[in-house]
Amino acid sequence: MVVMSLFFISCKEKDENLVAFAYDPETVPTMITDSVTQLISDSGITRYRMIADVWKVFDKAKEPYSYFPEGIYFERFTPDFNIEATVRADTAWYYNKKDLWKLIKNVHVENMQGEVFESEELFWDGKNKRVYSDKYIEIKRGVTEIKGYGFESNVSMTEYRIFRPHDGKLPFAETQPADTLRSDPPMTEEPIREIPKDEETIKES
Repeated sequence: MVVMSLFFISCKEKDENLVAFAYDPETVPTMITDSVTQLISDSGITRYRMIADVWKVFDKAKEPYSYFPEGIYFERFTPDFNIEATVRADTAWYYNKKDLWKLIKNVHVENMQGEVFESEELFWDGKNKRVYSDKYIEIKRGVTEIKGYGFESNVSMTEYRIFRPHDGKLPFAETQPADTLRSDPPMTEEPIREIPKDEETIKES
């Protein structure tokens, strides 16, 4: 009884010395993992392999998401486990409820046909089965290059289109172009921008 009394007195003293901690689930991760390699399934079938140096999970945020501040690499598999696309980016976000990846800075994608896609920003929408961007993009097919603003593709990156091709003869504006593609509303500190409807103006040199 004496031991139990001393225990409760000790706990009470510790409680009185606790310091209040303000926790913001939007900016403070619930988990941080280093050197990650993970297989990701879709409907019970393994569809992705993900590799990242740092993985921060914000699953208590209003819109739960994962943040990869030091880059990401992942492969998408066909149902028979052939690699149909590889993706690299310097920074990435994944929004859980929307099944949406946002990739920025040195985004590099290769499909199973050997075509290479390069842009500074790309969205990979698993729920709606499409990949899109409103930024400048270059597509390389052997010695052939296609350039332009506004891009949309299927998730295997085999069927795609550029909305505003650019042949390099005129300087292109560094402003955000207009197009029919539309992204989801902003969810975190790195919002997903909406593409305006009015057309882009390209000035003559």
